[in-house]
Amino acid sequence: MSGGLLVAGTGSDAGKSVIAAGICRWLRRRGVRAAPFKAQNMALNSAVTPSGAEIGRAQAAQAQAAGAEPEAAMNPILIKPSGERFSQVLLMGRPLTDVDARAYQELKPHLLPSVLEALESLRSRFDVVVCEGAGSPAEINLRRDDLANMGLARAAGLPVVLVGDIDRGGVFASLFGTLALLDAEDQRLVRGFVINKFRGDRSVLSPGLSALRELTGRPTLGVLPWLRGLWLDVEDSLALEAPRDGAHPPLGPHCLEVAVIRLRWMSNFTDFDALAAEPGVTVRFTQSAADVERADLVIVPGTKATVEDLGWLRARALDAALVRRARAGAPLLGICGGYQMLGSAIRDDVESRAGEVAGLDLLPVETKFAPDKLIARSSGRAAAFGGHRVDGFELHHGRVRARGGRPLFEGSIPGGEGCRRGAVVGTSWHGVLECDGFRRALLSWVAASRRRRWTPGCEPFAAVRERRLDALGDLIEQHADTNALLALLEQEPASDLPSVAAVVAA
Repeated sequence: MSGGLLVAGTGSDAGKSVIAAGICRWLRRRGVRAAPFKAQNMALNSAVTPSGAEIGRAQAAQAQAAGAEPEAAMNPILIKPSGERFSQVLLMGRPLTDVDARAYQELKPHLLPSVLEALESLRSRFDVVVCEGAGSPAEINLRRDDLANMGLARAAGLPVVLVGDIDRGGVFASLFGTLALLDAEDQRLVRGFVINKFRGDRSVLSPGLSALRELTGRPTLGVLPWLRGLWLDVEDSLALEAPRDGAHPPLGPHCLEVAVIRLRWMSNFTDFDALAAEPGVTVRFTQSAADVERADLVIVPGTKATVEDLGWLRARALDAALVRRARAGAPLLGICGGYQMLGSAIRDDVESRAGEVAGLDLLPVETKFAPDKLIARSSGRAAAFGGHRVDGFELHHGRVRARGGRPLFEGSIPGGEGCRRGAVVGTSWHGVLECDGFRRALLSWVAASRRRRWTPGCEPFAAVRERRLDALGDLIEQHADTNALLALLEQEPASDLPSVAAVVAA
């Protein structure tokens, strides 16, 4: 095998991440040792590897699809926007620098050797590396120092499959136009197309598929149907528009509604996938004060710009809605940056450089930002919620100190972690809602507080995730030309494919 394939897309949320995960799962079923790779990922959803490196959430999920342990080499560059102008750049899972867009473009040539070294390391240890592009390869203003799309494909000799989302409309124009904007050398690496999220009779597409092949000289390697419930572990905020509901109807007479405040710089919104997988639980991302007051549980999520998003909350009067909710004894949960906002004060001389800022004063905690970023896995027991074991991870500069209330988690942490006072709860740990016992105890507490007769499910969330990954593998196995995909992996990229300009001229 050639050891690599690049899944590129006509734009964000075209389906690159899920198709790469599906290919990883399909290869695993065939006994092929595969690994995911995304050279450069701009995302606020991330995970911590067993070795303590921070990588994109999608690459961690793709690693699980492949049956591989996630590692820093799978996502050597992670970019995390930390406000309107600046982003934190992580290299091999650790913070490197904070830059604006122009400074990052100047930095990219110096990052390419690290990207290629990480990819080569994976290719030396796995049979196949399934690479995911970033955005679109047709962002021609960024092509010169491209690290993630055609620049990577050309440097590493990778065949490219281009994915388009037909659910948005204009998929043939998007596929053709993306290819046409590439120069001739880049075009030769594009070996075929995949159409994603199709609804209806596939035969209706036949004339378009034939015309696309005539115009480009390239086949369509798959038409993947639209499937409900594939939102798990997505990292693009475009996927947040629709409510998330569980795979099963409620087991009791009542449902629970969870409202997650959609902050401007919200991070790790995949924390709430496990809630949406519970029977009878709907998760909605919202910016509505009415939703905040009406929902059974409100969550203030993590953010990469705590002080800036706190100001955003206040500008929209969401702070007043949260205060009214807390005073009424309605359940409220803050995670990481959201937890910091619920405290009495924030001292930030690192991210926003705003100095002392008043919090919402709903929990007796104070936060002080430190220059070094804490990246770690953590564990303990939820003393206030049945004593269930919890495992999570931390990604923050803010150090929170409790000056009252009760700790949320106890164990190896001196003084405990998190804080609970009345109906308001906060923690710095991401991922704890994936712990089945704690999640169900928390939701049962919410149901009791709201006088809802809600019944928790019994399926482990890990099994839900595995089932979703299997569904992605099924998509590839049943709706893609797997023989053609294997051929791409077993031979070098063809050099005789025509350029679009030449075909059109002929």
